[in-house]
Amino acid sequence: MANANVYLLVTITAFFWGANFLLGGYVLHDVSAFWAAALRFVLGALLMLAIAAGRRENLLEPLRRHAATYLMLGVVGIVAFNLFFFEALRFTSANNAALIMATNPLLTTLLAAAMLGERPGVRHLLALPVALAGVAVVVTQGRMSSLLALHFSRGDLLMLGADLFWALYNVLCRRYMPQGSSLVNTAWIMTAGALVLLGVALDSGTQLASLGGRAAISMAVMTVGGTVLAYLFWSMGIARLGAARAAIFLNLVPVFAMLLGALIATAPTPAQLFGGLLVLGSVTITMLPKRRLAAA
Repeated sequence: MANANVYLLVTITAFFWGANFLLGGYVLHDVSAFWAAALRFVLGALLMLAIAAGRRENLLEPLRRHAATYLMLGVVGIVAFNLFFFEALRFTSANNAALIMATNPLLTTLLAAAMLGERPGVRHLLALPVALAGVAVVVTQGRMSSLLALHFSRGDLLMLGADLFWALYNVLCRRYMPQGSSLVNTAWIMTAGALVLLGVALDSGTQLASLGGRAAISMAVMTVGGTVLAYLFWSMGIARLGAARAAIFLNLVPVFAMLLGALIATAPTPAQLFGGLLVLGSVTITMLPKRRLAAA
């Protein structure tokens, strides 16, 4: 697969995850965070397995050989990240959470260098702080002085935990993802995570409520786009680009969330648009082939 196609897939992933910020709010109006996460991944896993079976993929042999790997990746990238993320949002603001998650590309780069020996190029190292600054402008709506007034709480520590687990998932995928069908691998990783999340939801003491019309539609879009396609495309991006290069595309998530939010709420400010351009510019620089960049 050409790099241009992979760049498109991870960009689509960022779009879906940006949409999840808006869609998740509708779902959480009707069900608890535990059940929202469990439903999302149980439905996603069932859909993934159905697609794999419909394509006559060999599901049982990879499971027999790599069950422990699937469980490890599912626990780290689905269970741990989601539990820390949703618990963090109970104690911290969305702005704090977004700023902390914006450090994930840097954290992934450091872990990839330590655990995988991936050496980031000069362009990548230059793009990281520019993208982080762009995210800060988007999240603060251009009022950068408000960063000085941020209060860090227990929720921020939980968000740092979520940030670490996602960076670790990126690196572990690069190192331990079995060879073979991305569809089958992602289906079993999602199944492992979904089963554990379902157990946590059942043990949480909260009841599963019925979803209203808007919440049901939001859950359907989150399941198909923000879960099945996003995790599948992300796994392909990690395998092709490496953990560090793929992770910088995560900075597009708040930008897409801002643009989608403008469709149903207030339009972005000029400062936010400038921040979005900073993020897009930094990501674009990392995508340029070396020969083209040298010619420029």
